[in-house]
Amino acid sequence: MSNHDEHPHPNDLHPYMTECAAEAARVARGVTSAQLDDPTHCPDWDVRAMVNHWVLYTSHGLEHRALRKQLSEELTARDFTADPDWAQAYAAQLDRAVAAWADPAVWEGEVDLGMAKMPADELASMIIKELAVHGWDVATATGQEYRVSEGAARLILAVVEKHGDLYRQYDGFADPVPVAADAPVFDRALAASGRNPRQQAMSKVDQ
Repeated sequence: MSNHDEHPHPNDLHPYMTECAAEAARVARGVTSAQLDDPTHCPDWDVRAMVNHWVLYTSHGLEHRALRKQLSEELTARDFTADPDWAQAYAAQLDRAVAAWADPAVWEGEVDLGMAKMPADELASMIIKELAVHGWDVATATGQEYRVSEGAARLILAVVEKHGDLYRQYDGFADPVPVAADAPVFDRALAASGRNPRQQAMSKVDQ
């Protein structure tokens, strides 16, 4: 991986953040209240739990990281799905978060994560990965599709490959799933994160 790839310029990353946030908002609007208690492919997580994690870290967390603030206990404990208009609120919060990262200065320096610090651009790339991968989780559980551009897919694959061992250490990823070498880039990223990209196709057939 080149030095450019290790520390991408915000002009490269911010469009992918914008793209993945818009797709996440679209998927959220497709989740019905009746589906919130449905199971997901993640053990012990129903759609409601998955959505709450997704909303917390990819919209509120994304904005808080830009502002160099910690998430409050009120936010981390909140059931976002208790609001019938949670999807609209999520979309609005995503807009605020993406706007907060529009300032090039936000991408400079490090973000204090409490137990460690991380370069802001690297952390942003990891949250873009969260937008897409958890977006795919929610989409798959609710009979939808999560779509990304080739460029965004390559970024997500790079993040998964770079930080995969760390995520697996904290049970964020399962063991990699075998996938064809010529599979689409996003499928390869999902497989490397321990997800079966064929699950989405199967779930759509089941609907």
